[in-house]
Amino acid sequence: MSHPDGHEQSRVQTRVLRDVGATVAAAAASAGASWAAWNYLNSQAAAARKVIPHRTDNAPDGDGVYLPHDDPRGPGPIRYTRGMDIDLRLMVFGDSTAAGLGVETAAETPGAQLARRVVDETGKTVRYSNKAIVGATSKGLAAQIDATIVARERPDVAVILIGANDVTAKNFPRASAKRLGDAVAQLVEVGAKVIVGTCPDFGVITAIPQPLRSVLRRYGMSLASAQRSAVRSNGGHPVPMADVLAKEFLSRPDSMFSPDRYHPSAAGYALAADNLLPEVLAAIGEWGPGPLPQPPVVSEAVEENKLVNRLARKVLG
Repeated sequence: MSHPDGHEQSRVQTRVLRDVGATVAAAAASAGASWAAWNYLNSQAAAARKVIPHRTDNAPDGDGVYLPHDDPRGPGPIRYTRGMDIDLRLMVFGDSTAAGLGVETAAETPGAQLARRVVDETGKTVRYSNKAIVGATSKGLAAQIDATIVARERPDVAVILIGANDVTAKNFPRASAKRLGDAVAQLVEVGAKVIVGTCPDFGVITAIPQPLRSVLRRYGMSLASAQRSAVRSNGGHPVPMADVLAKEFLSRPDSMFSPDRYHPSAAGYALAADNLLPEVLAAIGEWGPGPLPQPPVVSEAVEENKLVNRLARKVLG
């Protein structure tokens, strides 16, 4: 089946806006309210474009070799040089959240925090490399991986964080998940253990106005479900980021979000690293005999407004 071209994508987006508007109008009490609803939706779309940042700056660079605290060279990171004795090569692929956009220092990025946790838990020397690109969607994963392989760098463990930009770009969930699955298969083929943090929950980003927030949330949940299946079927290990992060982000937004109110803060990335760590340790045989922790199940009642939920169901099915 061929993928929709740009013209088709435009028609789909027009249909989405039309259906949302029609549902709001149906809930209104008069024809005058219908006109007001259209104006309201247009203002929400404009507000959302301002809230969701289009950033081109880079996250701090945390690449390097991370060492046990008793190493005479210090805990690191130190610059990698050819021939250096390394126990584990950890790489992160994906978008701005994978890169760690939103924090001030390299040590606060999710990959660096994860690398430090792996070292502390195992005593291994870990070479960490971040291959993520700010603004990337699932369409860009293959290029990130190809560039790594061409450079003759092959990870022992690969972590992928992707999905948010696929939602805001309105990429179709099945196609996005298929591209993610292909990326997982590509990494597994070169010998990597692959852990994927699936699409986050847009319902926690309260700076995005309603009803668009709930529409984006349901779109993201649909993508996350498709991602889980694609990751598993291609030999990877999914971590449901929407489930494991939503409660904390909702209860402590001031500390969990960076100043742009969209990307996580250092604390938000720390929580992500904490939840990725068990799967990473299990992948390298360092988890131990106990079962992996089971993530909580996120209630659909994150948004309790009945009209908003009706809008989202109407648009996304």
